[in-house]
Amino acid sequence: MMASKASRQFPYAPVKVLVFLSCLIPLALIGWGIQSGNLGPDPGQTITEALGIAAFQFLLITLLISPLRKITGWAGWLRFRRMLGLYAFFYAALHVLAFLQFILGWFDLWATFTKRPYIIAGGLAFLLMAPLAATSTRGMMKRMGRGWKPLHRLIYCSALLAWFHFLWQARSDVTEMMIYGLALAVLLGARVYWSGFSTLIPLRKA
Repeated sequence: MMASKASRQFPYAPVKVLVFLSCLIPLALIGWGIQSGNLGPDPGQTITEALGIAAFQFLLITLLISPLRKITGWAGWLRFRRMLGLYAFFYAALHVLAFLQFILGWFDLWATFTKRPYIIAGGLAFLLMAPLAATSTRGMMKRMGRGWKPLHRLIYCSALLAWFHFLWQARSDVTEMMIYGLALAVLLGARVYWSGFSTLIPLRKA
């Protein structure tokens, strides 16, 4: 009862504005780097990588929401999950556009796509995120009913594919990706511990 009362009194509106603005920090840093010319010898590569890492980080933060709710007992965390997930898709879309513009190019896309495993993994991760973003509204939740949650378990597959995408293109130092991989393993392990392995399987109704 006390937790419910505290949840109602929480200033969601100003905090949501703060979270919204905070989520723009990666984009602001990229903009500052462009303005100052501080993006290194290959600005296109730097921009593409920064956008991709931001997308993956927001995916992990989105996955962190449910464990935080379990650990703290405060359901208010869930009110920020949709925003974080949409930001993950936003940065992933910018990452794809930057990759096409600065690295891959817009011609012979299919031939190049099928020859590089890391591009396949990244492309699939992005495609799996698209229906999640499209069905993230409350209206879509009501229309889909019990089918909404099974569909949104695609986030787990997307996160795994995104991790492989970055790991496969890492050259010599894979330390950062191993740290991200450990964080992802902990988040997925927590999901299995609290809800069972079947809740990781997308499109499977409970």
